[in-house]
Amino acid sequence: MTKRRLSYEGVAVAVPVTVPYVRYSTRTAHWFLGQAIEALVQASGVKKEQIDGLCVSSFSLAPDTAVGVTQHLGLSPRWLDHMPTGGASGVMCLRRAARAVQSGDADVVACVAADTNHVDSFRQTLGSFSNFARDATYPYGSGGPNSIFAFITAHYMRTFGATREDFGRIAVDQRSNALRNPHAMFKKPLTLDEYIAARPISDPIHLFDCVMPCAGAEAFLVMSEERARDLGLAHVVIRGAIERHNAYSEDPVMIRGGWRVDRDDLYAQAGAAPSEIDFVQTYDDYPVIVMMQFEDLGFCEKGEGSAFVRSHTMTNDGSFPNNTSGGQLSAGQAGAAGGFLGMTEAIRQLTDTAGPRTVPGAQMGLVAGFGMVTYDRCLCTGAVILGRAER
Repeated sequence: MTKRRLSYEGVAVAVPVTVPYVRYSTRTAHWFLGQAIEALVQASGVKKEQIDGLCVSSFSLAPDTAVGVTQHLGLSPRWLDHMPTGGASGVMCLRRAARAVQSGDADVVACVAADTNHVDSFRQTLGSFSNFARDATYPYGSGGPNSIFAFITAHYMRTFGATREDFGRIAVDQRSNALRNPHAMFKKPLTLDEYIAARPISDPIHLFDCVMPCAGAEAFLVMSEERARDLGLAHVVIRGAIERHNAYSEDPVMIRGGWRVDRDDLYAQAGAAPSEIDFVQTYDDYPVIVMMQFEDLGFCEKGEGSAFVRSHTMTNDGSFPNNTSGGQLSAGQAGAAGGFLGMTEAIRQLTDTAGPRTVPGAQMGLVAGFGMVTYDRCLCTGAVILGRAER
């Protein structure tokens, strides 16, 4: 029997930081991490020497890890973690940092994700990403996420009858949100007709199903609520959090993720039902994964994702706000920082700093993470429910 987990009471999440994205950069991941740490210090009033915990996620940081970052940036933490879980890293860094604060292992934890993007960085990342995926795809002349997610998307469409128009609704509404985000890479509206007519990449994946790789960073601080109040920092609280790895390994091809295993626990921790969530920030490397999250997080049943997106508007002012920053599909994917994008956006939404993309009256938001794709599935899933702090 699984022991009931302790709550995350008393932990604050604050100071969402985005280092502006650029399409290409000759700067290293270390530089973007440094810019994020500097922004955290300036925005929080916390001295660099007072940051005694550090959690880092990055693909292009290799061969360095988090410990190399401490020397490069002049940090001396007493708690350190390196999170190689890609799109799930934001949720997982938060969970570990929160426990470090609760236990007294750290007082102020900087959670930072960054990657660069230059001419050869994507090829290098791809070649070292997963031996399993490389061995399963390279002999057939395939490689990279587009073909893998085309395989997953086609299987989902055959199984549940989803159409490209259904996936297009997700992409189009996220583009609408991105137009209100000054950090977003995409600045032009996207219509459903344009989505459908876009050039094919790997059937049934077309251009606007794919994220744009870029360089940048995302970061936030984790500390006690008492510390956040003393510093006068707007912050949010953790109502519940889960993670799961290698779920449903018996499925021949992925049609569900680990969120489904633990979602009842997530909502029980939060004392809330899916209907009480005011917005969601799904991990959106491809629209099919967004649809799976709608299902597996309990907003609709498995196989009902298409009907769900047809009946909802997913803009920040719509009936079901999703990826209010534009998500990776329209803001861009700065490598592992894509796993932090939903977290920083949720903090902004719940501290009234999201500007024109604010979800009216939002009290609770859900952030989901998803990462480390192999040949036919992703291995890492997580989710956190964040709430407004009491004033």
